[in-house]
Amino acid sequence: MNFDAARKYLSQRPAAVEDFPFGPDVYVYKVSSKMFATLTTDNDIARMNLKCDPDEASFLRDMFDAVRPGYHMNKTHWNTVVLDGSIPCGEIERMIDRSYGLVVKKLPKADRTALEVQYGKAAIYR
Repeated sequence: MNFDAARKYLSQRPAAVEDFPFGPDVYVYKVSSKMFATLTTDNDIARMNLKCDPDEASFLRDMFDAVRPGYHMNKTHWNTVVLDGSIPCGEIERMIDRSYGLVVKKLPKADRTALEVQYGKAAIYR
């Protein structure tokens, strides 16, 4: 997965909003004003920060060299994923979906329920 493919996939999550609170070089993806991903490039290599369950975060770091503790984030709950081609596209999509679902689960009940009704639980919690 490259920068453009990641940007497209992140933008297609239900009710996802692309924002730039950290400047024009850091794409931030939010659902109901809560961040679920960042996407940027450094020396033409894309990387993104994704929310993750602490146990899964550690497992993914052990499994993939391109998964590291979250850059400028809480390293217990966020991973940085380097999009260098070493991680299968389907696995990156799964990580994005998991990050999105974790953030939605923590939304206020009214916001969470509205998303679930509008898009369906299957689309929200892939």
